[in-house]
Amino acid sequence: MTCSVIILNWNGEAMLRRYLPSVIQHTQCDGVELVVADNASTDGSIAYLQTQPAIRIIQLEQNYGFAEGYNRAISQVNSEYVVLLNSDVEVTDGWLNPLLSYMRTHAHAVAVQPKILSWQSKEDAIASGSDDVLFEHAGAAGGMIDCLGYPYCRGRFLTHLEADHGQYDQITPIFWASGACLLIRREIYLKEGGLDAKFFAHQEEIDLCWRLNSRGYSVVAVPQSSVYHLGGGALGYESPRKTFLNFRNNLLMLYKNLPTISLIVVFVVRFFMDYVAALQMLCAGKLSNAKAVVQARTAFWRMKREYVAIRKSNLSASVNAYPSLISKRSIIVDYYLLQKRK
Repeated sequence: MTCSVIILNWNGEAMLRRYLPSVIQHTQCDGVELVVADNASTDGSIAYLQTQPAIRIIQLEQNYGFAEGYNRAISQVNSEYVVLLNSDVEVTDGWLNPLLSYMRTHAHAVAVQPKILSWQSKEDAIASGSDDVLFEHAGAAGGMIDCLGYPYCRGRFLTHLEADHGQYDQITPIFWASGACLLIRREIYLKEGGLDAKFFAHQEEIDLCWRLNSRGYSVVAVPQSSVYHLGGGALGYESPRKTFLNFRNNLLMLYKNLPTISLIVVFVVRFFMDYVAALQMLCAGKLSNAKAVVQARTAFWRMKREYVAIRKSNLSASVNAYPSLISKRSIIVDYYLLQKRK
């Protein structure tokens, strides 16, 4: 098998009914299998999937979350390439071919992502007759990271989303590829440890791509392929649980991957910035989200001892301990002080 397109599902029957037909319709390629790995759903997901003969079902015995769910699913396929595809993604005609073509002709590339556009924006544009379709928050035209460890994207700067007018249509190296739609060489995925299961969900793909970058691999955006992502399917953007996971996992990622001097500087600055973020949430009436930030920092310090050996292993395996694609700028300064939006 050349490629396995794997959708991870947990109680997402509605999403599968809405978006899976596009995947089946537009992924009719030789040597490609469509797989849904189910994290022990309790809704009607399995019954629906059993009506879809084009789909191979992997039933996991419990909800392992995004990270370990994919690790277990990828260990059960036997393909050269695997695609991590969210259940709330609508793909387009021929979406997979540019990704596979690039990987076959560029041995240095280990992972690629397509252009990821907002499904809701597309629907709104159709309804209004507009040509403006926005990039989607989770991935846009390729993920980057700033000097303090805050992720951003080409086409998405903090909460500001750009409309797609072809400004990011060039193939380019990126720091991280979005887990909403990520194609990766299966052998390298397994060799380099896959997604960190302790993250459960959120920022695990950034952590993986940081590891790949620091070990000399290349991650690339291939915008000749495009998909539409709804976003916020499992946890809404305002969910305190999502806030907790994002803040905790970001600190874990920084601890795992940053060299010592950089880590000390970043952690000192982030101590203040995280609490400023919590205060901002509190002033906005988001008490649960503010508490989630504090709880995330506490959880990080509890988990830190589990990562001492992992950090040491990561840094010893690095050929480039501080990858050049890490921006030397702060997106917080750029956004709030310099009013940058792109």
